[in-house]
Amino acid sequence: MAECNDKNCHVHGTLSIRGASITGKVVSAKAKHTIVVERPMMKKITKYKRYAKSRSKVQAHCPECMGVEVGDTVRIRECRKISRTKAWAVTDVLKKGEGE
Repeated sequence: MAECNDKNCHVHGTLSIRGASITGKVVSAKAKHTIVVERPMMKKITKYKRYAKSRSKVQAHCPECMGVEVGDTVRIRECRKISRTKAWAVTDVLKKGEGE
């Protein structure tokens, strides 16, 4: 992991990580220090006693030292609000994927 000057980095900065964690695939990394993570879910429909596939997209803070690209599988964890839409931060890159 490279050194970074990001104050919102959980390793090199002062951002504290607490709460839930999500594992998902990076679908967008266009914005500065922000990635979009998509996680698949199975929702139970009790009326029909079946499951339906669904997905959720979450925006997360990604410091430069992580080196995350589109297609990677990452673990994000909950943190304080960083902006209006970001309350998650990347903690681990679990698997490098093919970039799209």
